[in-house]
Parts: sequence; C-alpha cells; structure tokens
Amino acid sequence: MTASQTAAKTKERRPGRRRNLLVWAAVLSLVVVEFVFFTWCRVQCVNTGYQITYESRRQQELSKLQSNLNIELARLKAPENMSRIARERLSLAMPEPQQIVVVP
Repeated sequence: MTASQTAAKTKERRPGRRRNLLVWAAVLSLVVVEFVFFTWCRVQCVNTGYQITYESRRQQELSKLQSNLNIELARLKAPENMSRIARERLSLAMPEPQQIVVVP
C-alpha cells in the first residue's frame, strides 16, 4: 500500500469512528437520563408514602377528637345537666302550681 492509499483509508474511517462515538454517547446519555428519571420516580413514591402516613395519623386524631366532642355534646344536652345549669347559672326554678296557666 502506498502512503496516499493509507491516508485515504484513514480519512474514510474517521467519520465512521465519529459516528460510533456519537451513537455511544447518545446511548450512554439515554441510560443516564433513564436512571435519573427512575430515581426521581422512586423518591416521589417514598415522599407520597410519607405523606399518606402523616395524613392517616391526622385523620385518626381528628376522628378521636370528633368522638370526644360528640360525647361532650351529649353530656351537655342531657336533661339533668340542663336543669342544673338553669338552677345554678340562671337562677330558674320549677313553677308553682298557681303559676301555671293553661292556654285553651
């Protein structure tokens, strides 16, 4: 082979080598992007799990509070409690028989 033939073959190989390098760089970039996307998805899943756990605990606490408030409301609405409040705070008493007026 002559020097001119060797130079011609070298020039022919370089564009092919450059194309191979670009293909490998593109494949490697795609793999890296896919890995980053997968990692981001996993982080989002973990964060969502933490958020669900937090909201579940909060919902349980609010359910307990609602139950306690319902019990308190029932206690306050009890007839015994109402009559005690009427006597002590409002100074009310049961009417005497002569105070009762029947409306026809």
